[in-house]
Amino acid sequence: MTAKQRGDDVAAEDTSADNKAVQNKGVLNRIERLGNALPDPALLFLLLLILVWILSAILAGGDYTHIDPRTQAPLVVQNLLTGTAFTTFLSGMVTTFVTFHPLGVVLVAMLGIGVADYTGFIRATLRSLLSRTSPALLTPMLFFIAIVSHSAVDAGYVLVIPLGAVIFHSAGRHPLVGIAVAFAGVSGGFSANPIPSALDPMLQGITQAAAQLLQPEVTLNPLNNWYFTASSTLLIILVGWFVTDRIVEPRLRTLKLDGDFADAPRLEVLSAQESRGLRWAGFTMLGGIIVLMMSAWSDTSAWRSVTGGLTASDAPLMKSIVPLIFLLFLLPGVVYGYVAGTVKTHRDVVAGMTQAMSGMGYYIVIAFFAALFIAEFGRSNLGALLALQGAAWLVSAALPVPLMVMGIIFITTIVNLFIGSSSAKWALLAPILVPMLMQTGISPDLTQAAYRVGDSSTNIITPLMPYFPLVVVFCQRYVGTTGIGTVVAMMLPYSMAFLVSWTIFLLAFWMLDLPLGLQSSYTFG
Repeated sequence: MTAKQRGDDVAAEDTSADNKAVQNKGVLNRIERLGNALPDPALLFLLLLILVWILSAILAGGDYTHIDPRTQAPLVVQNLLTGTAFTTFLSGMVTTFVTFHPLGVVLVAMLGIGVADYTGFIRATLRSLLSRTSPALLTPMLFFIAIVSHSAVDAGYVLVIPLGAVIFHSAGRHPLVGIAVAFAGVSGGFSANPIPSALDPMLQGITQAAAQLLQPEVTLNPLNNWYFTASSTLLIILVGWFVTDRIVEPRLRTLKLDGDFADAPRLEVLSAQESRGLRWAGFTMLGGIIVLMMSAWSDTSAWRSVTGGLTASDAPLMKSIVPLIFLLFLLPGVVYGYVAGTVKTHRDVVAGMTQAMSGMGYYIVIAFFAALFIAEFGRSNLGALLALQGAAWLVSAALPVPLMVMGIIFITTIVNLFIGSSSAKWALLAPILVPMLMQTGISPDLTQAAYRVGDSSTNIITPLMPYFPLVVVFCQRYVGTTGIGTVVAMMLPYSMAFLVSWTIFLLAFWMLDLPLGLQSSYTFG
């Protein structure tokens, strides 16, 4: 082959790759236009609420053979259009809104983060970080930080995602790419984490209870999937990095910035006064962490659960993550402000909190309608019906083990589009899937691992996920025209790539007989 022929072949390959990229971009653009044609998220949740009411009235008269694992009684779809149901809805509306979990998490955390941002502490920290980090490694670094943030429950949504935008914007890259990377790591990679979190024992407890329905003496280790989830961290970083560089960033690069944060100044070298302020703020944060660690060290610490655990879901430490974030940003932010000269009096601190809350107005409106929809959807039992129908179909299919694993993942991804809570979904699915699959020789450990793959992959493309509207708000700070379609199209490549690669990764674990976690197995019986 001549040099000219080789050059023609390379050019043909490049053209083919360019054409494929253009095709992908065209598909995502159509998805974006379709999604943005949907009503405003607030109105969308209201319309979905009305749809739930109508469907509940239609399906309430059905005779369902499924046993509700939460009550051990036959599943009943509740008619929400009766007079009693409607008055119950109205009388509980205020409570439903103010107890909506994401609302409190977002607002409390943003009070502390708002002060840290207002005083300049966050920007100074990022300037220091970027001066020590190669621009080429920003993507994997942000992915890793986002994944590790799972250990702090929902902190990643209100902390890592907006900071991802600031980091990328300051490095000369599109801020929406930073949001996409952070969201993909925080939510799409939810079941990948090298550090055990409260989710591990929570899911294990549900799995064990389901397994004991068939064999009461079965016990599972809380870290029965740890090796798999820890090693999945590298998979998610590498796959996410590839998707970012080849699909997401090239598509977003030309998207015009026109939001309130579009003209935010790029990060510059720290002045001597700012460096001094950053040091004192760092000492303050480090001191707070040391005090926290010392207070939690004792076996009798008040931070521990009744069983002595620090990471148990009922441990005061885990329940206090958001207030701790508030304090660990508020105090260093105030110290930085006074030392660097950006804060003169306590009124400046209050102004920082006020500014943070003023930016959350749109999210609060969306959260109101989202809270009502999610509460009524759960009360109707429509989500439970969907989950139980899907699980029953999968069990009745009696597929080979690889296809059964893929079936668990598929059913979970579908249910995940409608029911956001990981533990709530598993509480519905586990009592059916775990004992039934045990009878076919599949271990509870493998069933739980397959569930975790499906539970993570589609988090980032469903507007019904409680934190999805918050991501839309973060994007609108930089691109004012951002809608649901913009975020779905931005996150879809990550979702599909994670779903396919993670499924293959789990099957590879199974074929190579690599341990899923502590005291885990693939077979039962």
